[in-house]
Parts: sequence; structure tokens; C-alpha cells
Amino acid sequence: MIYYVDVNVFRDGDGSEARPFRYINDAAQVAVAGDEIIVKPGIYRERVVPKNAGTADKRIVYRSEEPLGAVITGAELVTGWTKVKGNVWKITVKNSMFGDYNPYTTRVYGDWYFSPDIRHAGAVFLNDHMMYETTSLAECQKGKADPLAWNKDDAMYLWYTEQDGETTVIYGNFQKLDPNKEKVEITVRRNCFMPDENYRDYITVSGFNINKAATTWAPPAAYQDGMVGPHWSKGWIIEDCEIWGSKCCGISLGKYLDPENDMYFTVKKVKSPTQMERDAVCRGQYHGWLKERVGHHLIRRCHVHHCEQTGIVGRMGGVFSTIEDCEIHDICTSQQLGGAETAGIKLHAAIDVTIRRNHIHHCIMGVWLDWQAQGARVSQNFMHDNTRPEGVEQARGAMFNTDVFIEVGHGPTLIDNNILLSPVAITIPSEGIAVIHNLILGGFSLINSGVDSIVNGQREPRYTPYHIRHRTEVAGFMTILHGDDRIYNNIFLQQYKINDKKKTAADADYMVVGTAPFDIFPTYEEWSAQFESDKDPDMGALATAHFGHLPVWVDGNAYFGGATVCKHEKEKLVDKKSKVSVKVKEKDGSWYIQSDLFGKLGDFTDGIISTDTLGVAFEPEQRFENTDGTPITFDKDYFGGHREVAPIPGPFAEFTGKEMLVWKMA
Repeated sequence: MIYYVDVNVFRDGDGSEARPFRYINDAAQVAVAGDEIIVKPGIYRERVVPKNAGTADKRIVYRSEEPLGAVITGAELVTGWTKVKGNVWKITVKNSMFGDYNPYTTRVYGDWYFSPDIRHAGAVFLNDHMMYETTSLAECQKGKADPLAWNKDDAMYLWYTEQDGETTVIYGNFQKLDPNKEKVEITVRRNCFMPDENYRDYITVSGFNINKAATTWAPPAAYQDGMVGPHWSKGWIIEDCEIWGSKCCGISLGKYLDPENDMYFTVKKVKSPTQMERDAVCRGQYHGWLKERVGHHLIRRCHVHHCEQTGIVGRMGGVFSTIEDCEIHDICTSQQLGGAETAGIKLHAAIDVTIRRNHIHHCIMGVWLDWQAQGARVSQNFMHDNTRPEGVEQARGAMFNTDVFIEVGHGPTLIDNNILLSPVAITIPSEGIAVIHNLILGGFSLINSGVDSIVNGQREPRYTPYHIRHRTEVAGFMTILHGDDRIYNNIFLQQYKINDKKKTAADADYMVVGTAPFDIFPTYEEWSAQFESDKDPDMGALATAHFGHLPVWVDGNAYFGGATVCKHEKEKLVDKKSKVSVKVKEKDGSWYIQSDLFGKLGDFTDGIISTDTLGVAFEPEQRFENTDGTPITFDKDYFGGHREVAPIPGPFAEFTGKEMLVWKMA
């Protein structure tokens, strides 16, 4: 059955084409498997809470009749501002308008939140720009831009809130603007499109503009909300949407509510943060975390931007999912919020997740896969400017910057055919990583670092899970030994000036490009020799080998601009003389890279890389393969073009000139 929704009709109807519903949520309460909801253009100030699930062959489809014409927003217009003094105005609203969730008394805080400033879940928008919250009325009255903001123009517009009896008072510094003549909105709803119950499966959300919600902080061992998301379900499709203006997260593929392990550290504090995360993984299996029940989502062709925690977040609920052809930018760039869980895409347990063909830029981090990135593949993405602007300091509690961060995983994890142009490119306090056919302008960081702590004078290892191959069931737990990495057929270019030459690859912000940080790891021959003995040693005699570094494989890379070279590498191109650079250029929504690098490879080539080349990730004993277990041959490039038998390094099978189109929205 087809239901119709039109917010602009004279009177609410029965959902027929002649008498459409006025609210999307009315359709959401009656739609069942196989139904489609067609939504007319207009602004829908409501929260959509799907009641029923679809099935694999009979989805429930919500579709904007006109692409991006139907706007679902968690905000309300506010008028009637009165002037206080100078550029500061105020408005008073009754708390009854918020129901049982007042974003202006609800704080953004919780596990892994490190900022000394506790903000509110609510937000004020001036002409669709999120204003900056202050911690006092005096700060609001001063009207000075936050020096830690990436965009100083937006940071000049400030707001402050306080309670007065049964009312919420909001002050706004609008600079020279009159808020009664501008579009001013405040967020009042926690979500825009999200079920309350688990297992509302097989729903499609297509073509909507979803914006401005008072979402809350979404750490991994807690209920994770966002403006839109499946809430521990299976088989959602979110496509062709623009998603922006969340106080915390845009799209949530995240964790269900577990009352016994929800913000556990914040509430109880008696277990270490790492232990509560291990608890969450095991409890998740008890609560239905199985391949047959959760995940398998598809996010495609979405424009996700201006969210203050993440563009896309998820813990366990995003397994077996694909994120493709999206543009994600301006995530956590206000530096109003501080803590972990901040990135363009931040997923825990990205088991068999594919992140491909996305454009991710101007984010605190590009992609952060934390714990259990087993079978994850980051491929054919264009990432740049995922770093603070020059002169802007790191906020207290804020994370460092990088394009790709794989944390405490055991692999296998693939990073292939990407364009990684930020000053720090790949951060891997992990093992079992394969880095293949990328163009890399940034450093490797947190090598042999960023995992364990010294507490009470002793090492406290961070044990993390690995899984039955292509499943969610836990196979074991182990600390990170470091190594077990493969680095083949990349182009490394040292283009950025090194700001601090005292930094090492153990630091998060290491900007020295190249593979020299992997000198500390053994070759496979050196590592395996520890176990090849004529004698049969007792188990304890091999302790140093069992807890030592794993081997690395490095070959077929090209180095320019002084990029460093791993001592183990045999087949390589090292050009110390050519002066080359890579620049990013945007024209009418399309993005290009300009470079004189591409004529400098000469006739240097290497072999095709395949699953057989890469072998098996050590701890899970799983091959670097497709999510269905079939082998991969890396004979397709960044564009999907065919590589020759003897390919050149880098993400392109061939170079078409000094300027190449590398991204345009699908």
C-alpha cells in the first residue's frame, strides 16, 4: 500500500493521495511490510518513530517525493526576542513545550567525554548555522569568537541558557543582526527519525533533508542515538539524504540500551573503562548481537555535515554494513565538545564493514575504527584537511587529527586505493593492517604505542576481542603485539613541513611520511625462526616470542620529498631530487587534485597484490578477503579502472595529466 504525507494540506487526512496525512509519524504508525510512504515537499517539525518492521523482500520505504524537498527537523522557530543590551537578546519559553526531554537542562557528557566544559544537548541556529554555546552570560555578552573554533566567522554568534522556574531562558549574541528579522530556531527533539524499539528491520529512508536535533553524547558502552538510525535493527537503507546540524551524531548505527551497562564508568566508576567495554561486547551477544539479527545496513550517496560529535557513529550495530559514495565534512570542528568518539565515521566493532568511495574532509578525524575492525575495508576514499587549521590549538579533551585511525584491532583490516592527503594519514595502534595502493601525504602514527598503560608501576594490557571469521561470536581476547602489517605499492610524499622534529612515530601527531617506523618489527623470516628449533622447549621458554612484535611486509612503494624508507624493503623507488607536490582544488562542487608527481614514476612497477600475497592476520587467523570469504585481487584502482599485470604504485592505474577529477557527488 502507498501512503501519502503532505504537511501543507488544509486538514489531516487518512493517508490516501486525495487526503494525505499531515505528519510522517502518522504513516509510520500504520505502515507494514511492503508499504511505501511518499512525502511531499515541506518542513516536518516532528519525530518519526517507525512502529513496524519490513522484511528482506518487502521493505517499508519512506521516500521524499522531491529529492531533499521533505525536511524532517528537530527544531522549532522562535520569535519574539527582546533586546537585553548591545548585541544580546533573550527569549523565554515554557518548559512544557519540551515534554519529558528538555535539551536545555540535559547535559552532553558521559563515558569518554573529556572536555572541561559541559554543554547542553540543545542548540540555537541562526540562518541554519549552529551558534556557539557559552558557559556564562558574561561570556555571551562579550561576543568574542572561540579561539579554538575552526571557523571563526560562525564562532562569533553565541548563546547561553538558564532556568527560571518553569521556563527556559535563552540569551543570544547575534552581533549586528536582529533575531526577529532572521531565521532563528532552537532544537527541541532528541531525534528526527529513529524507532524506540529494537528490531524494526528493513526500512528505507530515501531523499530527505534531516537536520537540527538535540542528540546526546554517544559513547560505545551506552545507548547511542543520532538524528536518524535503525536502533539495533537489520537491513536499513539510508540513501540520498542530507543530514546535518546534530549536537552530537548525525547517523547512528549504534548500540541498544542496556540498563546494566549504560554510561557504566560515569555512573559507577568501579570498573576500568576498558573492562566495561569488554563487558559490553559479551553482553551484546546475550542481547542478540548475531549476524542473523543485527547490522547489514547500507548508507549511500548521503551528504553528512556539521555535526558536533560524529557524522556516523556505531557500536556493534553497524556490523556487515556498507557506507559508500557519501560526502562527510565539518565534523567536530567547533571544538565545543571534547572526547573520544569523534570523527567523520566512528565505529566500534566494524566487522566486515566496507567504507568506500567517500569524500571525507575538514573533520577532526576522517575514519576511526575502534576495536574489532575485523574484515573492515577502507577503500577508494578521498580524504583531506582532516586537521586543525594552522594556528588553531587543540582543545582540552579533544582528540588528535588523522585521516584513518584503526585502534586496538587484530585485523584483518584493509586500507587500499585511497587518496590520503592530511598531515597525519594512518594511525594504527593495532595489528593486522594492510595498506595497499594509496597516495599518502601524511605520517604513520601511534606505531608500537597507544595501547597499554602503566598503572601502579605495572603494565596494564588492553585486551580486545577477535571473532569467529565473518561472524560476531567472540573467538578470543588478546592484547596488541604490534606489527602483522603489510604495506605494498603506495606512493609516499613528504609535502608538509615538520613542525616538531622531536616527535616520533609513537606520538599521535607524527608528521614524518614513510615506512621507517616499521624498522622496529621483524621480517617474517626473523620472526618464524624463533619457533624453529630441533628441541621441544617448554611452553614458558617461548614467552618472549609469544609476546614479542609480529612481522611486517613492506615492498613496491615509491617515495618522494624525503619520505622515509623501511630497512626491510627491497623493491622500491626512492626519488630524493624531484620537487613535487599535490594540491586539492574544488570547482562547482567537483574536486580535483593537481600534481606534477605523476610523471616521476618512470618505468617503476611492481606485482599485482592479492589475498594470497597478504596471507593471514595472526590473531583471528583470517585472510584479507571479501566479506563473503572470497579472495581479492587488487587489480582495480581508485576509479574502479583495470590495473595492468605490472601496476604502478599509488591509487591510479594510470595518470591522465596534472589535474585529475577525483570526486563529484553521485
